[in-house]
Amino acid sequence: MEAAGPPAVILNAERERSVLRGHPWVFSGAVGRVAGEPASGETVRVATAAGEVLGLGAYSPRSQIRVRLWTREPTRAIDAAFFHERVRAAIARRRALLDAAALPACRLVHGEADGLPGVVADRYADVVVLQLTSAGAERWRDAIADALAAETGCAGIYERSDAEVREIEGLAPRTGAIRGTLAGAMAEIVEHGIRYRVDVAHGQKTGFYLDQRDNRARVRALARGCDVLNAFCYTGGFSLAALAGGARSVLSLDSSAAALALARENLALNALDASRAEWAEADVFAHLRGLRDAGRTFDLVVLDPPKFAPTAAHAARAARAYKDINLLAFRLLRPGGLLVTFSCSGGVTADLFQKIVASAAVDAGAEAQLLARLAAAPDHPVMLAFPEGEYLKGLILKKL
Repeated sequence: MEAAGPPAVILNAERERSVLRGHPWVFSGAVGRVAGEPASGETVRVATAAGEVLGLGAYSPRSQIRVRLWTREPTRAIDAAFFHERVRAAIARRRALLDAAALPACRLVHGEADGLPGVVADRYADVVVLQLTSAGAERWRDAIADALAAETGCAGIYERSDAEVREIEGLAPRTGAIRGTLAGAMAEIVEHGIRYRVDVAHGQKTGFYLDQRDNRARVRALARGCDVLNAFCYTGGFSLAALAGGARSVLSLDSSAAALALARENLALNALDASRAEWAEADVFAHLRGLRDAGRTFDLVVLDPPKFAPTAAHAARAARAYKDINLLAFRLLRPGGLLVTFSCSGGVTADLFQKIVASAAVDAGAEAQLLARLAAAPDHPVMLAFPEGEYLKGLILKKL
């Protein structure tokens, strides 16, 4: 007879190893049976075939990730107080980790790394943008929002639960203000002395790429006297950083007219020379080929494309796209020029990304040195036992 308590997910024999090693997910293939009839997002016990309870997690009947663990303490109550404690601890870690100037624009909660799978919360000045992407996070939506409101004191919390992954969980998209007030769709932040307007209601992800904070500072330090090409520029983060660093010129490419319009607004907010900035709305792949054919060259190229491979199943197709843009970048670089290239695809490992870029250099007939490896800013931590959380990887390369 099953022990009293929440429904239970019983693992197949010898399929508990990854959980015991600290991984927070239980895949459907590891599940032997389900005791009870848990609803989507409901708390379940995770137990070995021998009956040892390994922890408590959120059940997701529609997803290949059948359970996401909340805790490894079998007797822990999963209630509003639990989520408040987790949110409080996550914010305290940011206060200890970041300098005071970064705190008004940082990631407050980063999913599994903060013990809250499927929960992302980003702060933009007096607004917190909340994104919930798992069945468990959706079930505890109100408790999480209440905790964020209490712990930040921000004027408003805006939900951006519109990521495609919600469909896998059987969840409809949801957006809109859920706590407090939001004076318009825009927030304004300051990063390394540069002002940016952030479209929290309609922008990519939660409105801005906070994970690139430190990498924008790296580009700023490299840009003095350079002709810079920023491909997939979005709202101008790397572009403004390069201009602030003393770039001679910056050509910024993006396919989104709305993103480029906001990029121009961001430029106007700052005391930067607009005559050194050129913006082009274009298919980036086609425009890079056009620049190559026109004989344009640059001292510094930044490639920060969107996610080409959300899972490992998409890696082969993504590899072709990454190779194409990096090959073009090497051909557009002057001798001695620098390429700062990124992948935010969880399905492409850091090792595979480096191999793709190396292959692109060979096909471009370029020799290159690897100067540095880049990652997300520290408010986007990675659990040691959860390498899938290390989605952003970057390289700084010098063309010889």
